[in-house]
Amino acid sequence: MSCMIQRDRELATLRGMLRRHPAVGIIGAGQVGKTTLARILMRGESQPIHLFDLESPEDLARLAEPTLALKPLRGLVVIDEIQPLR
Repeated sequence: MSCMIQRDRELATLRGMLRRHPAVGIIGAGQVGKTTLARILMRGESQPIHLFDLESPEDLARLAEPTLALKPLRGLVVIDEIQPLR
């Protein structure tokens, strides 16, 4: 039996914020569902989607020059696993 948490309210809030703002951050403690929420959002999009996972060395290297990597993109850009500098 699957125990998937419903995130309808959070998803509606996120979509509303994205309509009003060019960039939105999903922040919170570890393992609370931030990535899951972003992936649910991506599934419902009809626009182009670009995912960067900063735990991936390839994606991290692509973003070494963020302007070059991000400027030509259109649609939804998701950058996952952004960690504070230590």
